[in-house]
Amino acid sequence: MIKAIIFDLDGVLVDACQWHYLALNEALREHVGYEISIEDHKQSFNGLPTKIKLEMLNIPHQLRDKIWREKQDKTLSIISKHGSIDKYKIRMLEKLKNDGFMLACVTNSIMETAREMLSTTGLIDMFDLLVTNEHVSNNKPHPDCYLLAFEKLGISSNQAVIVEDSPKGIQAARSSGAKVIEVVDLYDVNYDFIKE
Repeated sequence: MIKAIIFDLDGVLVDACQWHYLALNEALREHVGYEISIEDHKQSFNGLPTKIKLEMLNIPHQLRDKIWREKQDKTLSIISKHGSIDKYKIRMLEKLKNDGFMLACVTNSIMETAREMLSTTGLIDMFDLLVTNEHVSNNKPHPDCYLLAFEKLGISSNQAVIVEDSPKGIQAARSSGAKVIEVVDLYDVNYDFIKE
């Protein structure tokens, strides 16, 4: 019996993939003078923590912390400019809660960014649990974040449904042993689709 529905954040609840892409490129331009293409971001970097992205880009160690902090600051600024209350997602989550499901959000974002995204869109109070990349050592595509969510919710993997969109997130969700709903983007994420 399913007891919990666990949502990824970026691309599932909030259309933030573009925000992360823009913020990372602004920080890269300022510190190393180049940026990544949107195709590279979608294929190789989407869904990964910024620290992993910087490792993959072979950014010199002495610049990584500066670029990481700059990217986080720029992301928060972009969220405050472009974020807005999402009545449709609020309604969906309210219906799922009324149906008796526990709700969790599990993301590769840091806590500060995740809370800001959920607050700006009006979703923060809908969740019983928020797990970010700061809660585990191995982030998606590893299943650790989902396994931690099961533990904190007091459920087994077969009592959870995970909603994911990115290949790395889907890999993490599948590895956790839970049922996985794959979506293309946040427009697929609606009450009828999840209940079905």
